[in-house]
Amino acid sequence: MPLLALAAVLIAAVIHAVWNVIAKRAVGSRHFVWLYSVASMLIWAPLVGYVLFTAGAPRQPIQWLALAATGVLHLAYAIALQSGYRAADLSIVYPIARGFGPLLSFVGAVLLLGDPFSSASVLGLALVLAGMTLVSGLVGRARRIDLRGVGWGLLTGTCIAGYTLNDGWAVRVLAISPLIVDYFGNLVRFTALLPTALSDRARLRAEARQYFWSAVGIGALAPLAYILVLFAMRLAPVSHVAPARELATLVGTYLGARLLREAVTPARLLGAAAIVAGIVCLALARY
Repeated sequence: MPLLALAAVLIAAVIHAVWNVIAKRAVGSRHFVWLYSVASMLIWAPLVGYVLFTAGAPRQPIQWLALAATGVLHLAYAIALQSGYRAADLSIVYPIARGFGPLLSFVGAVLLLGDPFSSASVLGLALVLAGMTLVSGLVGRARRIDLRGVGWGLLTGTCIAGYTLNDGWAVRVLAISPLIVDYFGNLVRFTALLPTALSDRARLRAEARQYFWSAVGIGALAPLAYILVLFAMRLAPVSHVAPARELATLVGTYLGARLLREAVTPARLLGAAAIVAGIVCLALARY
């Protein structure tokens, strides 16, 4: 993987973990997804407007189809993720989602997008997934895990794989700007959740006051993280970028322990080391 692509992915991973901690702390909000979608649209509108003014809007029907797909998939992802955080700890839902998503993304990128792979990239993927399993705490304590959290994690991971493949195709093959791809996803999410938000205005106003800075934080950070990933997908195969994003699990585990006071066991530390080793394999893999 080119160093520029790797740097973009690693920076994005840290940002991604940070905004997920913010989202976990806002699980009491019914309309939080809509609130941070509004914030994102307002914060990023000037830059997106500049891109549209200089490069123009997508014109081909296939480009708009890809944008519609990303809107639906990101909407499903946001709802599944926030539902998972209501059902279980971040240190359960987040690693499962971030592990299962790259597994499906890797297979899909190889089979559907024709991405090349090597023994090093396969080893890197295996190490990342093994690390996800250890970090999530699934080993040795399955009976104590809330299966709702596991289920939401798997569903979130499926959404991750779907939008990773679709959006990788959009920016690499269809040449759509990463800024446009991310912004359109926010626009669809805003529009789809608007009726629900307006039907509950009293609570919406209260939550807007209570979670204002949390929504602004995610509105700024979530698009930045994903735009960096989409930029990396223009430089490296999707099958390498998707697993490399999972450094976020290492950061998320640390933040979960320090900020959310979730347990960090030796198995989780070993899993974190496996993730780092897997990322190194992906970075050095030839393709």
